[in-house]
Amino acid sequence: MTLFEKIIAREIPADIVHEDDVCIAFHDIAPQAPIHILIVPKKVIPRVGEATEEDQSILGHLLLTAGQIASELGVNNTEKGFRIAINHGKNGGETVPHLHVHMLSGRPLEWPPG
Repeated sequence: MTLFEKIIAREIPADIVHEDDVCIAFHDIAPQAPIHILIVPKKVIPRVGEATEEDQSILGHLLLTAGQIASELGVNNTEKGFRIAINHGKNGGETVPHLHVHMLSGRPLEWPPG
């Protein structure tokens, strides 16, 4: 069972900002920006490159949820803005084998990111 499955099952506490039938979103415990939210599907998809066509609606839902949370936090505008990141594999920065979207904001974000 992954760390995120344990959070979904409420076996591990998290600072949850959103939950619906498809996903859960919470503050990252090691934030890389003042606002760092993880948006995690409840269905276990190990990584984005392993998603299938049947996961298409889940993938879209994760991005729409990121925009909704950004709006609620007041950063869904061109002045403040936010970044979406999805890590895949070791060199991509993946640390938990459960697809998740990082939504980062609250400071200027450099490019390239890492």
